[in-house]
Amino acid sequence: MAFIDWKQEFSVGNAEIDAQHQKLVAMINDLHTAMTQGKASKMVEEIVIKMVDYSKVHFAAEEKMMQNYKYSGLADHIKEHQAFIAKAHEYEDKIKKGSFSVSISIATFLKDWLTNHILKVDKAYSVLFSK
Repeated sequence: MAFIDWKQEFSVGNAEIDAQHQKLVAMINDLHTAMTQGKASKMVEEIVIKMVDYSKVHFAAEEKMMQNYKYSGLADHIKEHQAFIAKAHEYEDKIKKGSFSVSISIATFLKDWLTNHILKVDKAYSVLFSK
């Protein structure tokens, strides 16, 4: 059973962005699975690092589309992305230093952030992207 399931309500009406969101959902599920199966912390660390890196790629693509569509909420949206990246880097740094044991709290944070971000913040631009 997946930790988070992709639902049609997550769609923002743009195939590229939806595919990126689906990949992030899959990465969260991979992280959750690795943690619940007691996989080596190194594997969990690698998943977190990949997720942070992929988030940056996704955010850049999303922000570029918002610029192209002249989305009026771009500045606030960028702040949301920056806050996520900062929090993710906190987790990443703590994991690398060994001062933080990877726990379900990371997967829960990622799941909650992604679903809330898509359903609230990303949905605001979905009308523009789906034209």
